[in-house]
Amino acid sequence: MSYDFTGKLHRIFDEQQIKDTFRKREFVVEKTDGQYPNFIKFELIQDRCSLLDAYNEGDEVTVSFDLRGREWQDKYFTNLHAWRIQGAASGGQAPPAAPAASMPSEEPPAFAADKSKDDLPF
Repeated sequence: MSYDFTGKLHRIFDEQQIKDTFRKREFVVEKTDGQYPNFIKFELIQDRCSLLDAYNEGDEVTVSFDLRGREWQDKYFTNLHAWRIQGAASGGQAPPAAPAASMPSEEPPAFAADKSKDDLPF
């Protein structure tokens, strides 16, 4: 199931090389509902990391994302896994440098964690 969220790019983090075969990039989108702002952190993985290159902090964007959840040692983690970013001010069209991406077809290998190991899966 896919969701969309529209707001202002508040923070763009540098790309992180987690393993030799896995990389991710996080970013925060701000949306004010009523009196208080909400800061929602999303992540991009693998070749989707470059989707942020066409945007700057302060740009209005619409993020398409999936919810991903994992269990590790009786703890639960939820990630907002972004797979498309579109400029909100451009009528929903992504700028030329950031073509719309399709949803990934498989789970990245970094999340296939062996539960017998005593390290975090991310």
